[in-house]
Parts: sequence; C-alpha cells; structure tokens
Amino acid sequence: MLIKGEKIVFAGDSVTDDGRTRPVGEGLWGALGNGFVRMTDTILNVDYPELYIRCVNMGISGNTSRDLLARWESDITALNPDVVVLCIGFNDVWRQFDCPAQPDFSVSPEEYRSNLNAMAEKTTAKMIWMTPYYLESNGNDPMRKRMDEYGEICKEEAANRGIPCIDLQAAFAEILKHRYPAYITWDRVHPGWTGSLIIARALLKELTK
Repeated sequence: MLIKGEKIVFAGDSVTDDGRTRPVGEGLWGALGNGFVRMTDTILNVDYPELYIRCVNMGISGNTSRDLLARWESDITALNPDVVVLCIGFNDVWRQFDCPAQPDFSVSPEEYRSNLNAMAEKTTAKMIWMTPYYLESNGNDPMRKRMDEYGEICKEEAANRGIPCIDLQAAFAEILKHRYPAYITWDRVHPGWTGSLIIARALLKELTK
C-alpha cells in the first residue's frame, strides 16, 4: 500500500542505475536514469498525483552484492527511506562468466545469501526484493541456470524474513514465449525500455497491494 509522502530508495547495479545522476539520483531532467526506476516514478506521478511519492535511485553500475553491502549505510540507510527496493545479483553471476580467470571478482552463492541477509539486518524500512534474471529462453544455458540459482536464493531468504520478493525471471516469461531475447536486450541483462516497463509493472503491482 502506498503512503502519502513516503520515500522509496532503489538499491542495485546497472539494471537500477541506468544513467542516474550522482551523487544522489533524484530530481528533474533524467536524474532517476532511463530505466525502470524512472518508469516507476512516472507512473506513480500519473496514477497517484496526490501522494507525492519520492523515488531515489542509488544503483551503481557494476556493483555486486558485496559492493552494495559495503556502501549500504552511506548510500541507503543515510537517506532514511520508508521503502527499499533491492535488485542485486546480476554481476555476482556475470563475473563468473566474463572474468573466469578472476574468481575474486564474482560472488559465490553462499556469499550472495550472506550479503542479502546482512543488508536486511541493516534495514529498518520496509523492503521489497527483486530477483536477478537472465533473458534466455533455454533453461539449460549455463548462465541462465546459474542466475536461476541466485534467483532461488533471493526468494528463499526473502521468504524466511517475510519480505515481498518479485520473481523477475517469471515476469519476463510471457514475452519470451513470443519474442527473441535480443528484441528486449542484446546482452540479456540490461532491460532497455521494454524490459524496464515489465519490471516497473511488476514492482507497481507489489507497491499498490
């Protein structure tokens, strides 16, 4: 349920960042970036103009869950959010595939689980988690299988804590029945406008319950 004047802080990596301004992604003229955060804010302003919901984008491109945890208190807690939307894990997996000779760049499933819980422990605001995804229809693709594993961890730990969790892989399932993944995004991760709208719609469904 939306509450008048509440502040929603978005925490994540490039999927969240999507060109937001620094140091704090808030304000006019594209300050929220060009992705799902901006779309969410736009729809909230159009559909609920009387609520004056405040959206703040604190995603940083390239972040793993380890990086996000390290900056949690300065970038998330310090903003005094009412709601934190957390979407992280893409780079935890991706570095295992694009930097295989540098295992310290990636984050293991065990550390990912630990990092999620550590961020939850540091947060008194309401949280909504969103799973990482990989826009590949072939479930046996190695990176898709690995991303699914991290998505399951995200859902499991959210359930353990009673935190709402949006399965973004499932949110993309319908369009992937009809469109090749490259139609949405060439790299199968960064969502573009089509994917960002799918994410924003899934998030708004949760925010307006």
